[in-house]
Amino acid sequence: MQRIRFITVALLLFAIPLQIIADPPERTTTTADRQSINLTVYNGGTALIHDRRTLRLDDGLNRIAWRDVSAQMDPTSALVDGGGSANAIRVVEQNFNFDLLDPSALLDKYVGQEVTVVHEARFAGERDARERARILSTNGGIVLQYRDRIETQLRGYIIFPASPKNFRDRPTLDLDLDSGESGTTALDLSYLTSGLSWRADYVGVVSSDQRHLSLTGLVTLSNTSGASYENARLQLVAGNVNVVGPPSLYAMKTIARVTSNVQQENYFEYHLYTLARPTSILDKQTKQLTLLAARGIPIHETLELRGSPEYYRNADSDIGARLPVGAYVTFENRGGDLGIPLPGGIVRLYKSDSRGLSQFMGSDQIDHTPRNETVRLHLGDSFDVTARKRQTEFRFSSACSADSSYQIVVANAKTVAQNVLVVEPIPGDWQIVDENVSHVKSSAFTATWNLRVPADSRSMLTYTARVSWCYEGTDQAR
Repeated sequence: MQRIRFITVALLLFAIPLQIIADPPERTTTTADRQSINLTVYNGGTALIHDRRTLRLDDGLNRIAWRDVSAQMDPTSALVDGGGSANAIRVVEQNFNFDLLDPSALLDKYVGQEVTVVHEARFAGERDARERARILSTNGGIVLQYRDRIETQLRGYIIFPASPKNFRDRPTLDLDLDSGESGTTALDLSYLTSGLSWRADYVGVVSSDQRHLSLTGLVTLSNTSGASYENARLQLVAGNVNVVGPPSLYAMKTIARVTSNVQQENYFEYHLYTLARPTSILDKQTKQLTLLAARGIPIHETLELRGSPEYYRNADSDIGARLPVGAYVTFENRGGDLGIPLPGGIVRLYKSDSRGLSQFMGSDQIDHTPRNETVRLHLGDSFDVTARKRQTEFRFSSACSADSSYQIVVANAKTVAQNVLVVEPIPGDWQIVDENVSHVKSSAFTATWNLRVPADSRSMLTYTARVSWCYEGTDQAR
């Protein structure tokens, strides 16, 4: 009997530390423990978060509730690092709890369980003010089963026994960490998330003589990740980064603007922009940061009539009685305050009128533009310069080659002469066999004429193109 008692007492003594090891108390870490946070935001809508916090760990197994993470984090990308500490820290298990506490979610959690229903006095009648009931369903409304009846309408409120386990009031990453020793240490949590995105926006002011441009580049940063990032070190990556399952964007609620110096560097096949000072990015906020400010940029204006390669294979009637003549502005990304890689974005141009009021000239989308490359903007179509084009002759010279002749009349209603570039993409093997104005072969499949149109007058371009779309020595179409 004494031996049995000894064994029983021994088992009870061993059970206490085993229970502690198996189920350690939970420690919570919040932004109050944060040492630093770094955000690297990609212009495809993905961000990399580096969150460093100081917390105390025990020797052995630790259960940590890492609160205030992004609600849209990718938990499979989470990485915990000991911040260079010699203390070995190993992640045993991690769980991302994003099933946040709200009345609807709480009801769903208690389906099939009993709760206490408190009836409003005017609806209680002869019933008890409080009754126990089982929640049968919450689909399209609540269904409650009492001891003697089932009701589908709640006229009162519900008292729940306790909040279900692992039910969080904000996004939380639960970590089971195995630490080699006890003490205070700095832990780095890194993870990818959607809900953070950025784009570049440019605002330009054209000089009165339309020869120069002042350009301001802005970074528009949007945060719908479900978390705020106070005093964050911000880095932006421009380039087409491949991410499996690209995140989606949502509408913003507030807008803020700050000015900041930005440092740029090459990073792999992309460009990395680092803000010189920390900034705070609040949830549901759009923030604008100054990327560049350049003055006195030489610009070049052109009016262009651009054709289509489809004209050259068929006989056609009048191609257009009032064809649009596009207005373009170009400048070189070099020299002065420019000469840095420009992230893709929208460029909007303004110019002051005779009363000094800024008027909108037009906008265009640019791609990522390396330094020393040309930026070309299509601002719209000319009001006073129009064109008419018609095919004057078409004849086949073989089964898959033809000569086609055209007449283009450009009208200029302005009080000053205009130069209009007539740009014709021509398919296949081609040559201009007749023309009244000399062309330039601006590319393998493009002929360009520079047509001078006097003030309040018209100019005419006529030409004949010989086009072949067969392989040499055969009649097989290309």
